[in-house]
Amino acid sequence: MKRFWEKLHLITWTRDDESPAVSSSLEQLAAACQEGNTQAQKQLFDALSPKMMALCLRYMGSREEAEDVLQEGFITLFTKIDSYQGAGSFEGWARRIFVNTALMHLRRTDALGLSENLEEARNLFTQEATPVQKMGYSELMRMISTLPPDARTVFNMYVVEGYSHKEIAKELGCTEATSRSKLQRARLRLQEMMKEL
Repeated sequence: MKRFWEKLHLITWTRDDESPAVSSSLEQLAAACQEGNTQAQKQLFDALSPKMMALCLRYMGSREEAEDVLQEGFITLFTKIDSYQGAGSFEGWARRIFVNTALMHLRRTDALGLSENLEEARNLFTQEATPVQKMGYSELMRMISTLPPDARTVFNMYVVEGYSHKEIAKELGCTEATSRSKLQRARLRLQEMMKEL
């Protein structure tokens, strides 16, 4: 992890850093980072990177792309940390940065393929519950990583992150019907994978 941290090129971290250690509360670490404490930046990175890497892996599907997004996300986080005002949890604020970074990466690579036929989207949408909700977390995450990027992104945003279809449509620049369609496709593909087991 130290090697990855050093790849950020954002701050210089050494064992001899004269900045005092900061307690491990994320909010306290954020406040220390706002004051320029480089040791707090390192501690914040160490505290958040496992969770944010898992988030990045869910969206990107490959470890290499996830590491790129993780790096971009931390650069954005440390660049914008002064805008965190303490309203709500710091982890929630940080999570939003990483989700947005993953979405921007997917948009840049056109992995979302948002140009689809809306009639087809309407025909695919149903309100029926699926067995996906009954699966174990690790098995579901493994299956999600095999979904196409557009379906994986919508599934993550809706099921894992709790976005509404309206919010997804706004974030991805598509219609709510497109969001519903991609979610339905993800669910159908996950059901097929479960039957194959």
